[in-house]
Amino acid sequence: MAQEQIKYKQISVKLVGSNVVNFRLEDGTLLKIFVEVTRAGVAVDRKGPDGMPIYNLNINTRPELETKDRIYFAPPPQVPTQSATDKKAEKAYTS
Repeated sequence: MAQEQIKYKQISVKLVGSNVVNFRLEDGTLLKIFVEVTRAGVAVDRKGPDGMPIYNLNINTRPELETKDRIYFAPPPQVPTQSATDKKAEKAYTS
């Protein structure tokens, strides 16, 4: 049995205010949540039980932490290696 589908009309979204919500954690860390609406739509052929429009939203969130001491760890950068093709080309020019 096919699942019921609702038809939506895509509508534009305009940012009002900031797209960042800030929280101060107990240990002093600042937590920033960045919010982005990637798609918004309003139902074309139906309304909610209370008569209000039905919206469909796609939202991306990105957390960012800023610690008090501002120290963080990351893996070391990768060192580029010569591929076998590069070695062959180099050998052809030096021979």
